[in-house]
Amino acid sequence: MDRETSLEALQEKSLPIEEVREIFETFKEDMEVVGQVAMNLSLRTSVYDREKGGGPIMIELLRALSETEDMGSRWAVAKNPHTPPDVLTKLATDEVNLVRALVATNPNTPGAVLHKLFSDEKIVRDGLSGNPSTPPKLLAVLADDSDKMVRMRVAENPSAPEEVLRKLANDPDENVAKAAEANLKREKIDEA
Repeated sequence: MDRETSLEALQEKSLPIEEVREIFETFKEDMEVVGQVAMNLSLRTSVYDREKGGGPIMIELLRALSETEDMGSRWAVAKNPHTPPDVLTKLATDEVNLVRALVATNPNTPGAVLHKLFSDEKIVRDGLSGNPSTPPKLLAVLADDSDKMVRMRVAENPSAPEEVLRKLANDPDENVAKAAEANLKREKIDEA
């Protein structure tokens, strides 16, 4: 398959993963193709199909893409729900803050790494607020953030402790308060 045909083929998430790997191996020095491989993997694991697309070839490609110089590819790996914890640990030290911020949002990121990311710059810390794997202690601190969007993500976080949600239910921002109340109700329904 030539370069142009490969680029076109990668736009289809139904392209067999074996062919995606073959294209990657053939063109791994071409950052445009590498970026399209990363995009193809992202399409396979959209918000609606997170359980689809896993497997050894996916993991192999995610590992390889995490090593590329293409920031967009590392960004796609950092947010992918199939990225293994060891790769996320490595990407947590990426020079690009957006890559680190996406590592902070990924539920597969180990707790110890999330603790380290809490000391990073604001965009990275903010990523922790919606991650269901963020330790409760960190969510409690993030619930006091001056940014209402951070508080909103904590209020919507299914792992937010009940006492944090109760506090956010009285937040001065009406949307944050409503989100916390909805999460508290969801918690009660789950317990029933």
